[in-house]
Amino acid sequence: MTSLLIANGSWGLALLVHLAIIITALIYIPRGRKPTAAMAWLLLIVLLPGLGIVLYLVIGSFRLPAKRRVEQQRIDEMIKARVAETGVETMDAAWPRPFQRIVQQNEALTALPATLGNEASLYPDYQASIDAMAAEIDTATSFVHVEFFIVAWDDTTRGFFAAMERAVARGVTVRLLADYLATRKVPKSKETFAELDRIGVKWAWMLPVEPFKGKYQRPDLRNHRKIVVVDGTVAYMGSQNLISRDYDSKKNIKRGLMWQELVTRVTGPAVAGLNAVFLSDWLIEAGEDLLATAHVPAGQLPVSTSSDALLCQIVPSGPGYSTENNLRLFLSLIYAANEKVILTSPYFVPDEAMVYAITTACQRGLEVQLFVSEIGDQGMVWHAQRSYYEVLLEAGVRIFLYPAPYILHSKHFSIDDDIAVIGSSNMDIRSFSLNMEVSMMVRGESFVSQMREVEQAYRDAGRELTLEEWRREPAKSTFLDGVMRLTSALN
Repeated sequence: MTSLLIANGSWGLALLVHLAIIITALIYIPRGRKPTAAMAWLLLIVLLPGLGIVLYLVIGSFRLPAKRRVEQQRIDEMIKARVAETGVETMDAAWPRPFQRIVQQNEALTALPATLGNEASLYPDYQASIDAMAAEIDTATSFVHVEFFIVAWDDTTRGFFAAMERAVARGVTVRLLADYLATRKVPKSKETFAELDRIGVKWAWMLPVEPFKGKYQRPDLRNHRKIVVVDGTVAYMGSQNLISRDYDSKKNIKRGLMWQELVTRVTGPAVAGLNAVFLSDWLIEAGEDLLATAHVPAGQLPVSTSSDALLCQIVPSGPGYSTENNLRLFLSLIYAANEKVILTSPYFVPDEAMVYAITTACQRGLEVQLFVSEIGDQGMVWHAQRSYYEVLLEAGVRIFLYPAPYILHSKHFSIDDDIAVIGSSNMDIRSFSLNMEVSMMVRGESFVSQMREVEQAYRDAGRELTLEEWRREPAKSTFLDGVMRLTSALN
């Protein structure tokens, strides 16, 4: 009898604990979360309470610590003050009204204005883009700012490192930021930073995970930006990291994988916006305010008077902000499109709002195309991405697969024939919520025509996926796609 009472009591206590966990989860998890993300967490905790609670404690918070968010807000106020001082024109009545509203939205969210009189060119060749950045560094006379998700000293980047060394020898200050987790896991990362120390580059980690030093946040909140600024007058940004095309990975080399990227070189007032993003990250990570000494205000930069001059606006985003700046930009542009929407993203795992925007564009009669890789380098993400193909194809989206063994890592899209976005942001839930990203919105037919050439090169290299072909996919593959889609909502 006693044993029975103990057993029943144990089961009752376990049931009460489980019920308390579920009630607590129902109270706290939905706060500030999208319904799909909240439901995914609740389902995991209900089915696997032990694992679910541990995971939630480790990766449940999708915001940076309050101190960092407050610092980002303070920096935004500083940028607003500087913009007001320089008197940069941030709006033109001649712009289409919907576009004016998008510019206004971006500035309200990021403090960075749109500027006229810029020029930009595209670099779709992997080595050529790194060589171009190295050549630019060789012209530096004052400072060089380098920020990459991944930094490695290897045969591909040796010329870039040599250019930094020559710059330091000339008395130029070179500063470099690298993401803590992404860069440290690259083979021979210690040698990379020993080389930076040897040549005299000032460097700092982005989002370090060092709890014993008081530096900790959710480990998979990462800084994914890629920026190079030279003397505050020329900048490069895009999708490419500072590493070999195979990422120095034995696994990638064995599979023959190579990354296909797109980088843009920018001159004009927009460079001030990219430099401001670097300076913000440097202030937060290195604790050094360089706004007065290593920044050329937009109002002091040369303005192109060419008929092909571009309007550009820099849009940083990430968990340091209270809103998903990049997602809002993408949605606004897709809904404002009149003729076509052409998207390129290596990791395409959209939320419901993005799926609705894309399929609605098809229903409005627009031409919609999506470029993705035929194969994936990250299994879970690749399968989650595939889970969206059927609904997109049924809506009328044309999907083009970039051929193996290449990973199409470029991140850009174009709207109609005069608006484009390029940067570091994928069109996935991670880039919208968890990664610090930077994008550049461009208005100008000359730039979009360059992007059209890149897009055509993707079509020529790859093939189109049809709905009929997709429906022949084996059930075991599509089942795995659906499971991975569920896990992608855990943010």
